[in-house]
Amino acid sequence: MYKRYGFLGGIRLIVSILHTRLFYRRARLLRLPFDIRNRRLIDLGNKLTTGFGCRLEVHPVEKREQKYLIFGNNVQLNDYVHIAAGEQVVIGNDVLIASRVFISDLNHGSYSGDNQDSPLTKPNERLLSASPIYIKDNVWIGENVCVLAGVTIGRGSIVGSMSVVTKDIPDFSIAVGVPAKVIKQFDFKENKWVSV
Repeated sequence: MYKRYGFLGGIRLIVSILHTRLFYRRARLLRLPFDIRNRRLIDLGNKLTTGFGCRLEVHPVEKREQKYLIFGNNVQLNDYVHIAAGEQVVIGNDVLIASRVFISDLNHGSYSGDNQDSPLTKPNERLLSASPIYIKDNVWIGENVCVLAGVTIGRGSIVGSMSVVTKDIPDFSIAVGVPAKVIKQFDFKENKWVSV
């Protein structure tokens, strides 16, 4: 352990392991610092692993007796992942999320439909609006990705680094760019990724 992390890194790892075992028994390892807000409204699933500086938070748009942020089993979040839920964010089983990823179903204000917010209103005074996010099983989300409100990322899909997901991504797809667009899908007959 000391060869991989160094002496101080090894000490930090031991403290994180002890903290996880004491306060988050279903998790595999939550590396400190770890920030969780409204914990009672979050289901961490089984064997969650996080990197340093992860932030998980719930700010309910409407108060209901439910979990707003739900993790499946064996989810891994790398360093500085920030996930915020107001309606519901559901992350499936065996999902891998790289560092510095932002996932949020929340917006400060409404910018479409009948009751739109004025640009003259201070952003922090605008009512929160939300639309759920679903990230299905076996998804891999690359570094610095942003996943915005109201999208579903399909099973077995990959989102390339620095992408911004604004629309649904179908199962078994690779999506990249700003906004993210599908560039490949897996062909099970050919057993390979095919350009679209």
